[in-house]
Amino acid sequence: MSRKPIVGGNWKCNMDSASIDALVQAFNDDKTDMSAVDVVVAPTAVYIDKVKGSLRSDWAVAAQNCGAQGNGAFTGEISADMLVDIGLQWVIIGHSERRALYGETNEVVAKKVAYALSKGLKVIACIGETLAQREAGETKQVVEGQLSAMRESLNADNVVLAYEPVWAIGTGKVATPEQAQEVHADIRTWLSANVSEEVANGMRIQYGGSVNAGNAANLGSQPDVDGFLVGGASLKPDFLKVVQAL
Repeated sequence: MSRKPIVGGNWKCNMDSASIDALVQAFNDDKTDMSAVDVVVAPTAVYIDKVKGSLRSDWAVAAQNCGAQGNGAFTGEISADMLVDIGLQWVIIGHSERRALYGETNEVVAKKVAYALSKGLKVIACIGETLAQREAGETKQVVEGQLSAMRESLNADNVVLAYEPVWAIGTGKVATPEQAQEVHADIRTWLSANVSEEVANGMRIQYGGSVNAGNAANLGSQPDVDGFLVGGASLKPDFLKVVQAL
């Protein structure tokens, strides 16, 4: 099955109005045909409307997080309902920084994914192991546990999985193409056994973890790597080269 590659740019808690203007202009000025790749960028919440109103029309904008419930007495939260109301189509859920810094468990992530999907959003759902878990030989167990929690929500039309080995995020360390392929293939095997073969074949699985213009082509050449979720490199015009590598 042919799967359309998808590249996400997660800006995290970075950028200001001036730097956003310059970066978006660089993206918009590039006239390369990128219709063969879906591209989604995720600014921090306060700049979503600004980016949505100025970014090239063939790219989409995502939120970096949303709550597991609708509107109400949830100070500081952003609901999926609000994201839909401002015209967003995408949200990132379960990033390792949300899990590690804000205590989001597999169960919390699963509830967020289910609620976002129920409101019509498409979800980039993040999974991945820490260095300690990898060195203990627990990668497969950890990733399968994360998948199991959200199993009922997994479908290839509205969910993209982002495998991000936590030890490679922002560290400069990158999984080798073979390491990435091994885990992506394991994810697809798990999907076939626990969801359906159709979902396994159709699910787009991104790799994330210090992806940049220099390593994207080699990583993207692997048969089960369907794109990237990019952090630091998405804050620079070179993000275009990551997209063009696919």
